[in-house]
Amino acid sequence: MTAKLACMEQQQAELVAQLRAELRECQAAKAAEVGQLKEQLAEIAEQLRQCQRIVVELKAEVHHLRAGQVSSAESSNDVEVPAAPSAPQPAAAEVAHAHAAAAAAAPQQAAGGAGEAPASGPAAGAHALQAAAALALAGAGSDEGADLANLMEGSHISETPPSSEAPTHISNTVLSGAVGPQLAAVQPFKPAAAAANRRRRPLRPCAALSVDQQPPAAASRDLSHETDVVIIGSGIGGLCCAALLARYGYSVTVLESHYLAGGAAHSFEIQGYSCDAGPSFFAGLSGPPGSSKTNPLKLVLDAVGESVECVTYNKWIVYQPNGRSFECVCDADAYAENIRREGGEEAYRQWKELEQLMQPLQEGAAMLPAAALRADPGIALTAGRFGPGLLKAGLVAGQLTAPFSALVDKAVTNPWLRSFLDLECFILSGMTAKDTICAEMAFMFGERHSGETTIDYPVGGSKAIVDALVRGIEKHGGRVLLRSHVEQVLVEGGRAAGVRLRGSGGSSGRPEVVRARRAVVSNASVWDTMRLLPDGTVPDDYRRQCMDTHRTGSFVHLHLGIDATGLPPDLECHYLLPNQWGNFEAPQNVINVSIPTVFDPSLAPPGKHLIHAYTAGNEPYEVWEGVRRGTPEYAALKEERSQCLWAALEKIIPDVRLRAELVLVGTPLTHERFLRRYKGTYGPAISAADGSFPGPGTPLPGLLRCGDSCAPGIGVPAAAASGMIAANTLAPVWSHWQLLDALGL
Repeated sequence: MTAKLACMEQQQAELVAQLRAELRECQAAKAAEVGQLKEQLAEIAEQLRQCQRIVVELKAEVHHLRAGQVSSAESSNDVEVPAAPSAPQPAAAEVAHAHAAAAAAAPQQAAGGAGEAPASGPAAGAHALQAAAALALAGAGSDEGADLANLMEGSHISETPPSSEAPTHISNTVLSGAVGPQLAAVQPFKPAAAAANRRRRPLRPCAALSVDQQPPAAASRDLSHETDVVIIGSGIGGLCCAALLARYGYSVTVLESHYLAGGAAHSFEIQGYSCDAGPSFFAGLSGPPGSSKTNPLKLVLDAVGESVECVTYNKWIVYQPNGRSFECVCDADAYAENIRREGGEEAYRQWKELEQLMQPLQEGAAMLPAAALRADPGIALTAGRFGPGLLKAGLVAGQLTAPFSALVDKAVTNPWLRSFLDLECFILSGMTAKDTICAEMAFMFGERHSGETTIDYPVGGSKAIVDALVRGIEKHGGRVLLRSHVEQVLVEGGRAAGVRLRGSGGSSGRPEVVRARRAVVSNASVWDTMRLLPDGTVPDDYRRQCMDTHRTGSFVHLHLGIDATGLPPDLECHYLLPNQWGNFEAPQNVINVSIPTVFDPSLAPPGKHLIHAYTAGNEPYEVWEGVRRGTPEYAALKEERSQCLWAALEKIIPDVRLRAELVLVGTPLTHERFLRRYKGTYGPAISAADGSFPGPGTPLPGLLRCGDSCAPGIGVPAAAASGMIAANTLAPVWSHWQLLDALGL
């Protein structure tokens, strides 16, 4: 028995030893597996950290694209972005960016301006005075060219408009909540700091980026309040109107649908590039206060004590279809010699004859500045202070309001010169000499022949101008509210009494309403303003005339960031490239090109150039009508219709496709969606042969207009002038008189 127990104990001990050995082996195996798993987990953790860093970078990029400077929307919202060229490109991809709302415009009437009346009541002033005033109204719009609002769009962007329920008040000192970074675009531009910040942010290859999130929203709050004047839209016309009204002492609220102020004149940032969305050709902005007596935008800036730092230059380049190129120099003698060189002696002789015919019109156009104009009988006093000048203007008023072709036909038969004059008109007004008002050309002739005017590029881009206007509004007690989409003009007791905003205010659930004690001024386009008015508030004929207003074509835009290595140092900032010499209104015939980094390298990362090329208001909307954004058809059409821009750029930089690192394409659908432009149009096409742009008055008491649907018409200075006229109309005549004194006019 003892032996048997001993044997059993031995077997048990061996079994325990065996089990322990197997356990140790299992533990060792498991330990090895755990080690491997730990290594794998460590690798996964590192990958997650990398992903998190990428997500942070992408969010930051999205923030820049959709919020801060990559603007979108006028008195409206949302955005899109890029399409690649057909030729091979190194990682050139579509990148989303959002656009800020542009409406330097307002409704207008058909020829004759029947039914106009300022919001304050009395009919617009005496016909003779208005005829004389036309020179300042139309002429003001000539010296900054025909650059228009544009914005880029891309096939990888969310189609959801940015929220309009989180309005934001711009402040130059405090940017509240999560929208602070978005509003950097409206802060004063600091060239050195801005350049340093951009250069700290490395340029990444332009790989496809999908933007499917909205920019940070501001805290929900009820914006309902009462003010003296509500202005719909923060385009140049609206901001100029607001700035002057604030200076006059009115409480003013500018309501902008998107999260960037400036409309067509804003800039946007993307991957270290700061792009002008629209206007890039300016004149008469530099110089101390009082240096300009005629430039409306400069006069508004002077009035509110603001200025814009500019780089001055004096020429642009024209590429002819025959392969020749020539300089257009802002100097009378140099300009004439260029015409002799390109058009021959006959063209030169006829040009000099045209100059003689234009001389009295130039003098008349210079005698009555837009700052003196208003749309009520008070114009008899404010314009009357110019005495002999007003008389001189009145003597040529009939010629000033006629088409420019009326003078051209008297002096010019040379085909080359006639086409060149048509090209000048088209760039200024979007129409040729037969439709362009002569006052606009007289103003332009006067500026070029004065020997005192410079062409200016604002340091920091067109955003610098918007910044200055916003500062001017705020320093005089006005407000610019972003993310504040106007849904409808309120009409009470037969007059415009304010506006209703989209969405509800805070937790109350009630519609947000901004009431206007004095007036509502629409800086939206003629077509879009009509859509804001309830049925029955204006006569049906008036509404129909406004909606039937003829329109110019639209645009295709190409924004590029390129490698500048090895490029010649003598690139110019502006180029004009017609594909055929004549018929400039033909689709895609005229191409504009701007390379602003020639003057302001801080607009791009080191070693890069920024380029903006676009068809100059001659892209047919009908080509795009019915095409759905974000579809393969849309992407293919963008590529196809942008080829003319690439071809034009290749005349300036032959290997531009290979150099491209950032590619953004915008279309008429972009204009239609983000700028709320009817059929993506550049603006109204009101021929001087048939009538004139209407003034600020409307048949609805309490509603005025400003922008490119009103006199003087299309263009930055013209929009600024329209804002001045609307503001002056609302101000007492004595206050207007004091403003003219302060401006030295």
